[in-house]
Amino acid sequence: MSSTVAVTTQAPVSTRALKKKALSKQYGGIHAGSWVDVLPKSWIPYVQLSRLSPPVGFILIYFPHLFGVIHAASVQSSSTSDMLYVSGVLVVGSFFCNNGSHAWNDLVDAPIDAQIERTKMRPIPRGAVSRQAALLFAISQAVLASACLLPLGWDTALATIPTIIATLYYPFAKRHTHLAQVVLGFCLTWGVMVGSSAMGIDAPWRHESSVSLLLAANLWVILFDTIYAHQDLQDDVKVGVKSLAVLCNGHARPLLWALFVAKCACLYWCGVSGGLGAPYFTIALGGCAVSVGSMVALVDLEDPESCWKWFATGFWFTALSIVVGLLGDYVVG
Repeated sequence: MSSTVAVTTQAPVSTRALKKKALSKQYGGIHAGSWVDVLPKSWIPYVQLSRLSPPVGFILIYFPHLFGVIHAASVQSSSTSDMLYVSGVLVVGSFFCNNGSHAWNDLVDAPIDAQIERTKMRPIPRGAVSRQAALLFAISQAVLASACLLPLGWDTALATIPTIIATLYYPFAKRHTHLAQVVLGFCLTWGVMVGSSAMGIDAPWRHESSVSLLLAANLWVILFDTIYAHQDLQDDVKVGVKSLAVLCNGHARPLLWALFVAKCACLYWCGVSGGLGAPYFTIALGGCAVSVGSMVALVDLEDPESCWKWFATGFWFTALSIVVGLLGDYVVG
């Protein structure tokens, strides 16, 4: 009987421990694992602060830049060497941009993160990184990201101003509007314009095909981040954080389907207005329709683990579909 009682009393503790461990892997702040474990211990809080394990944020920042680079190369028949050079410079810049933007976000959000179950053990709330150290880290990464613009020219540097302003505002958007995901989408996907400008397209925001690609990428991020926000839905409601997930509060599926349809429509018009060929429509548009449609249909918005799984892995097929589709059009064209 005593052993039965012991098992019964220990089970809830184990359940809580497992839940905490699972939450820590969802950018909760205390998870390291894999390659992070081999780093000096003093580095690990900064890796966690930068969301580099897994590097979803970095990839979401870089891919729109890459979309813009390949799209511009395709429509103006740029050389492969130019495309590879610009892509390489932007991948380094995106790395530093990711680090700085996440540090800034967590610096502003620290009081709120301390109240959310999933985020209360992030580096700043738990005291592993001081607010002063986080600010200095964010500034250092911003300087390094800016340095990456030097080889790309003055026009490209100017093209980054809108996303810099939006990135500085984004942490406050969650206090001001339920459309915080729209602000985030702009922060991440303006890279389409930066990538296009870096390839020599003058004022790409005046080009219908480039704008359509930007809108498609923006809708992609809004959709993904709305799913991500469902992980903290109940806590966000309690502490007053605003998001599309909070606005819809249990009824977000129709919104996700609307975003999916609009994204596909924008991708279609990008191809039509840009004169892109069969590889783009088959791989980019078709691949996105399958991957995003599957995600919207299958994600369980009431299960944080399901939301995390689709957020952390579901974007790969979508992003790669666009990249491969654009590359296919570039090669064939």
